[in-house]
Amino acid sequence: MARLGNLKYLVLAPFACHSIYTFFMIKDESHQRDLFYILVLPFTLSRMVHYQLWISLSRYRTAKGNNRILDKSIEFDQVDRENNWDDQIILLGLLYYVVYLILEQAHHMPMWRTDGIILTALIHIGPVEFLYYWLHRALHHHFLYSRYHSHHHSSIATEPITAVIHPFGELLAYYTLFSIPLFTTLFTGTASIASFGAYVTYVDFMNLKGHCNFELIPKWMFSIFPPLKYLMNTPSYHSLHHTQFRTNYSLFMPMYDYIYNTMDKSSDTLYEKSLERAAEVPDVVHLTHLTTLESIYHLRLGFASLASKPHASKWYLCLMWPITLWSIMLTCISGHTFVVERNLFKNLKLQTWAIPKYRIQYFMQWQRESINNLIEEAFIEADQKGIKVLSLGLLNQAKQLNRNGEIFIKRYPHLKIKVIDGSSLAVAVVLNSIPKGTSQVVLRGRLSKVASNIALALCEGGIQVVMLDEEDKKRFKAKLTPEVATNLVFSKSYNVSKTWLVGDELSEDEQLNAPKGTLFIPFSQFSPRKARKDCFYFNTPAMIAPKHLENVDSCENWLPRRVMSAWRIAGIVHALEGWNEHECGDMMLDTEKVWKASLEHGFCPLTKISAA
Repeated sequence: MARLGNLKYLVLAPFACHSIYTFFMIKDESHQRDLFYILVLPFTLSRMVHYQLWISLSRYRTAKGNNRILDKSIEFDQVDRENNWDDQIILLGLLYYVVYLILEQAHHMPMWRTDGIILTALIHIGPVEFLYYWLHRALHHHFLYSRYHSHHHSSIATEPITAVIHPFGELLAYYTLFSIPLFTTLFTGTASIASFGAYVTYVDFMNLKGHCNFELIPKWMFSIFPPLKYLMNTPSYHSLHHTQFRTNYSLFMPMYDYIYNTMDKSSDTLYEKSLERAAEVPDVVHLTHLTTLESIYHLRLGFASLASKPHASKWYLCLMWPITLWSIMLTCISGHTFVVERNLFKNLKLQTWAIPKYRIQYFMQWQRESINNLIEEAFIEADQKGIKVLSLGLLNQAKQLNRNGEIFIKRYPHLKIKVIDGSSLAVAVVLNSIPKGTSQVVLRGRLSKVASNIALALCEGGIQVVMLDEEDKKRFKAKLTPEVATNLVFSKSYNVSKTWLVGDELSEDEQLNAPKGTLFIPFSQFSPRKARKDCFYFNTPAMIAPKHLENVDSCENWLPRRVMSAWRIAGIVHALEGWNEHECGDMMLDTEKVWKASLEHGFCPLTKISAA
């Protein structure tokens, strides 16, 4: 279905339309409508929701670290490999429709039959679990493993959706196996809508649970009913199968591993160790927030396929408007900072925390106190945990909000944590993005801390800075020495230079007035909207992360893969260097020192430019 892209969902459309038509327009001789046929589509959609809930929960829990089983990182290649997890949901939906249309026994199934549910359970415990165990062992024979099962085992650190990532032939073998209870009840006349739905939901739940990479089964369940250890596995039990390969073959019930002596001897130890594991305490935290209204789906905790690509608007997200509206209402009423991502840089533990507020809310006067309170809570929590550095991302460092974090430093002078707004590195990145030999640049945008220091550095370096707003030029000139101020000029013409340093306030009209071939280099946290196809646009200040930055499986907002914003990198470098000062308010670090330290630690300049 890869060739169809998102159009693959239309495969179900003819059957769904037919089921709706027959339900409302056609009645049989008994004048009864057939519920099973019309419920296939809602059930298919509910399975997708079920999977997505597990994805979000697993990514959140593994980012926090409490009860995490395996520390091995997940990278983009795994995300891309597992991107087609919904194919098997569509396939089962198709099979349900086809079975209904072919088999008369599938028509007018009752909602509930106790004998059918008991029969389904017994067949699963017996034949299904037994046959799966030996099929699974066979798949680990080198002939079948190299041709089929190795694809599934490519993921050592599993995510819930790893459970359904198999070659098509292997997937058909599993479906044949799981269809045994369903067809048995169908041909014995004991099938019901509840037994079909409950069995598939049970298989999904156990499968997703087994690959979630955090332990969630409480010890008291096995204390109350000891035989349960033979009837239900734990996430840590199956995780061992992905690391050891030759043990713990059972599907959901470990009894066959006990019978055939293939249970891993460290299963109980890993289970208890995972249960006792506390939340991870990072060395560095980057504090970000939601951006556009669609950004909740682009978060690492949202849709994995969207999070793994630079943020771009998708038309189908409009269909999610009830969830989007609910999230907006929730963020307006209350909220708490949450962990989005964890990374490892050499021996440095990193986390990204998000303030549950959208960008638009940062410009609402009545929301500012609430936002500042959330940022303040994050400061205090990070300091209490012993975190070394907190870097402020996006608008969490806005001057009108908290003076780049300065108000918290003054309010809590005994804070041990170092607060970094990343301005020095952002300035360094912009300065090093200007083409060599440039003698004149246009500076357009709000004179923020970053913009002011860029202009100062350029003027001191003998590069002429042209401002298109006379009032901005007068205000900034007052801060300069007479000698340096000679390099600051005002112009009414837009054709003075093809190198523009811009903030996100740059309008489309201003872009249209720029000369053809102009290079727009943003200095702000957000990029201006691109309006020219005959001009070139840099990304916002950012650098390419080195290979030893681990567990990178999502993009930072609109930046390309494995590219990090200067503000985020600044906190990492600050901790690596062990610098013992804050960078907030009007305080700036030595830009050259910060730039060299970033390069020494493996971060590379981002030279990629794009047309609109």
